[in-house]
Amino acid sequence: MLGGIGLPELLLIFGVLLLLFGAKKLPELARGMGKGINEFKSGLKDVTSVDDQTQKKD
Repeated sequence: MLGGIGLPELLLIFGVLLLLFGAKKLPELARGMGKGINEFKSGLKDVTSVDDQTQKKD
C-alpha cells in the first residue's frame, strides 16, 4: 500500500508536520484521524451488511 515509502521519507513527512502544526497539535490531529478512520470502517460495514440483506431478499 505504501509502495516506495521508507524510513527516511516517513521521517521527512513527520518533520514537515511538526514544523507546520507544532508539537502540541500533532496528538490532536492523530486522534482525529484515528476517529475518522474508525467511522469510515464502521460505515463500510453498515453498507456491506445492508447490501448483503438486499441480495438475500432477491
